[in-house]
Amino acid sequence: MHRAQPRTAAPRPTGLVTALFAALLLSLGAVSPAAAQGVPTAPAFMSLEEALELARRHNPTYQATQNDRAVADWGVRAAYGRLIPSASASGSVGWQGTGEQRIGNLTLGDLGVGQQPNYYSSSYSLGLNYTLNGAVLYGLAAAKASRAQTAAAIDQARVDLETQVTLNYLDVLRQKELVELAGQQLERARFNLRLVQGQAEVGTATGLDVNQAEIQVGRAEVGLIQAENAVATATYRLLQVIGLRPSPAVALTTAFEVEAPGWSESELLRLALENNPVLRTRQRGRDLAREGVGSARSAYFPTVSLGLGWSGFTREASNTDFLVAQGQASAAGAFASCQQTNELYSRLADPLPALDCSGFTFTEADRQQLITQNDVFPFDFVRSPPSASLSVSVPIFQGFSRQQQLESAQAQLDDSEYQLRDQEIALQAEVAIRRTQLETAYRSVQLEEQNQTYADEQLRLSREQYRVGLIPFLDLVEAETVKVQADNDLLAAIYAYHDALTNLEAVVGRRLRDD
Repeated sequence: MHRAQPRTAAPRPTGLVTALFAALLLSLGAVSPAAAQGVPTAPAFMSLEEALELARRHNPTYQATQNDRAVADWGVRAAYGRLIPSASASGSVGWQGTGEQRIGNLTLGDLGVGQQPNYYSSSYSLGLNYTLNGAVLYGLAAAKASRAQTAAAIDQARVDLETQVTLNYLDVLRQKELVELAGQQLERARFNLRLVQGQAEVGTATGLDVNQAEIQVGRAEVGLIQAENAVATATYRLLQVIGLRPSPAVALTTAFEVEAPGWSESELLRLALENNPVLRTRQRGRDLAREGVGSARSAYFPTVSLGLGWSGFTREASNTDFLVAQGQASAAGAFASCQQTNELYSRLADPLPALDCSGFTFTEADRQQLITQNDVFPFDFVRSPPSASLSVSVPIFQGFSRQQQLESAQAQLDDSEYQLRDQEIALQAEVAIRRTQLETAYRSVQLEEQNQTYADEQLRLSREQYRVGLIPFLDLVEAETVKVQADNDLLAAIYAYHDALTNLEAVVGRRLRDD
């Protein structure tokens, strides 16, 4: 078992790396505070679980994807809302200025009434409406299917994000391991230089050997600088994916172990069929397409509409003198008409009893009643009669548009079925491929561990042989090269295993390391 150890302290930066860090920090300092506002700072120590949690909270792309959940939830609420009646209320106020009002070919002046005053008016209306058709009936199921598809898409985005964060987290650890290997290589190169210099002092090594050893030291120093720069770059990439501010001093605390894969292909396939986010998204898309077929077929259903309404109004004159004058003129006209009727009754051969015309006189009580009745603006409404309506509409022929929509929805459902089947086949192949890659990576780690052991022994023997003069310096350099290659190959095999396991988890749709 080999454990990929996290580094709890940042590697020693050389002068070049320090200069690169300073330039980067200066460039970050040039950013305005408004641009950096809202971007959290990376913690000093961070485990993989903490990195995943921070990414789910701060990654902008994932946050944008999560916003779709609220829209889908409101889509379901709106579908429920269409199953209950809709209510509406409205109100209005109005004003009509003074002037001469025309009644047919006459005016108020012709009728002996002066110009009308200003009028103020107000009104209200309340309505209840309910419409039931196939689109309403299938709309709720379609909205729920759309919400399920949105949830699956968000889950797919989460798995993709976690995979990306895990790979970047592993890359930082990989680069830190390479820094350690580069440091070990530099120490060995310096040891070999001292060894060659000692041999040269006693005459068993040449100046060419010393120069070759110095070249090896220089190359090792360059390799260390490049490895340290790679650590900084990988750290910045990790923080970028998480959504945090760049920081070169972040200690990663999670260790990864290389263990024999203990999952059978059938078990992995079962987990993938249950949890693979792409497959679940395709399944939800198929369900949504099925509801689309039902919605298109509902265009042949009748539509039932029910409406109820209530309303009221007010109208008030700004000057009651006009109303009083109208009342007086009306009473005077009625009194004169009554007198004329009595005159006619008296001239008949058999006269009729005279009418009592005293009731047509305009009194002070009539005047007060007109003034009181006028004081209604704006809320003393006169209610209008309520209204109710019920209608049933049956579609008969609409130019084949309904059938065209139904065929299109059916074709979309068929396409989604084919895509789902294609994804299931691809998932079976992907699980087998990823599992094989993981097993190959595990076997490669075991073999590379043996190769590293052989390289260590070869380097030790080469140093002893060179010290006693049995081999030339070039043979020692070759043994050193074999050692460096063995270390790098083992490290590459270890992280190839972790990368393969991460990719397998992405296909399965859940964590496997905890199992």
